[in-house]
Amino acid sequence: MTDLYPPADDRELLRQAAAAHTAATRAVEAFLRRLPTVPDPADVTEYANLLTREDQTRGDRDAAADAAGLTIGSLEPDQGQ
Repeated sequence: MTDLYPPADDRELLRQAAAAHTAATRAVEAFLRRLPTVPDPADVTEYANLLTREDQTRGDRDAAADAAGLTIGSLEPDQGQ
């Protein structure tokens, strides 16, 4: 019997991780669009939670990219050291 849903390969996992990161980034943008002129403590808490989620999904995306063979050293310019 063949599996109707074959396991996802590394590229598919990377696409899923990238989509999750995009969604998290869009949630931050949506929050910033509705942010009042004077944020209250609840706004600060929500923003912190959204940034945490964005950071987590970026880490997941980066790990999936590494697993798919898209490892990069650093995006930081060489400081001459």
